[in-house]
Amino acid sequence: MSDQHSLHSFETRAIHAGNTADPQTGAVVPPIYQVSTYKQDGVGGLRGGYEYSRSANPTRTALEENLAAIEGGRRGLAFASGLAAEDCLLRTLLRPGDHVVIPNDAYGGTFRLFAKVVERWGVDFSVANTSDPAAVRTSVTDRTKVIWVETPSNPLLGITDIAAVADIARTAGAKLVVDNTFASPYLQQPIALGADVVVHSLTKYMGGHSDVVGGGLIAADAGLGEELAYHQNAMGAVAGPFDAWLVLRGIKTLPVRMDRHSENAARVAEMLTRHAKVTEVLYPGLPEHPGHEIAAKQMRAFGGMVSFRVQGGEQAAVDVCNRAKLFTLGESLGGVESLIEHPGRMTHASVVGSALEVPADLVRLSVGIEAADDLLADLQQALG
Repeated sequence: MSDQHSLHSFETRAIHAGNTADPQTGAVVPPIYQVSTYKQDGVGGLRGGYEYSRSANPTRTALEENLAAIEGGRRGLAFASGLAAEDCLLRTLLRPGDHVVIPNDAYGGTFRLFAKVVERWGVDFSVANTSDPAAVRTSVTDRTKVIWVETPSNPLLGITDIAAVADIARTAGAKLVVDNTFASPYLQQPIALGADVVVHSLTKYMGGHSDVVGGGLIAADAGLGEELAYHQNAMGAVAGPFDAWLVLRGIKTLPVRMDRHSENAARVAEMLTRHAKVTEVLYPGLPEHPGHEIAAKQMRAFGGMVSFRVQGGEQAAVDVCNRAKLFTLGESLGGVESLIEHPGRMTHASVVGSALEVPADLVRLSVGIEAADDLLADLQQALG
């Protein structure tokens, strides 16, 4: 993280970190350097260290500096997707014969990466309820190199005590990786709580407008950051300059958007708790949520994701999704518009039959920043 912004508030870092005015024109927004290669002043005479845009691109550099600054890390890296970032991280940290502890509630794509790709490479994994530090500790072996956490988790909104699991990881000599996608760095700072690496799908809240796909890694240690950067270049799944520019633009409004997402989600969750056709509401902002106290301790607010279960089973949940009008039926999350989905048939179809299988009567909401009253009315008509 640049010392220039280390003492500034989050809101200031989100707007200014990496966003240096163009020295030639004074443009206050970093240009989109849509370029593949760079003129050298003699062999090896690089201008600013740029030679080829897989290795580095000024627009991507601006985003990567911003990511490090807002997460409080030493090095940020931007990738073509969240899964590309995860793949780079795992191939940097792991070798055949190593072991990983993963959550029993995680994004379906992350589970697929472990179960269908990484495991074939000779890496074992165990599934644990990361909301219970004792369960994590029990799952650790002498081969464990990584403990992987999502908090809040996808799609059941489980909460993990990051500091407690960080202690377990340090004792085991393992790295703690925290997927901070649901919270965003505005609401939660895993590195400050002991995480070694933070993972983001930049597609979600960081971009914030459902118009870009990207992934990010932020390393707490400069040395690990260098290792990750080496693999990023060697593997090549980097963020393109326009995608990096879109995410950098989105991050500037992240704080105000997350405040509104959280306010709207709290109202949605409260309404759902009172609805006769809803059997359970999963939202860490509710006092009855089992992770509420920990979430209140390690989060600024509780975020924009709400999941709930309905009477009538799977078909009833699907019907709710199909009847929604203002909530758009679609995968992904974190955009300014509200989305609704059936995880069992959509984002989490890859975990069916595994220890991560989600309830068939579950509906997941990404609550946007529209007028809350309009969102409540749409959910009430969708529930019938």
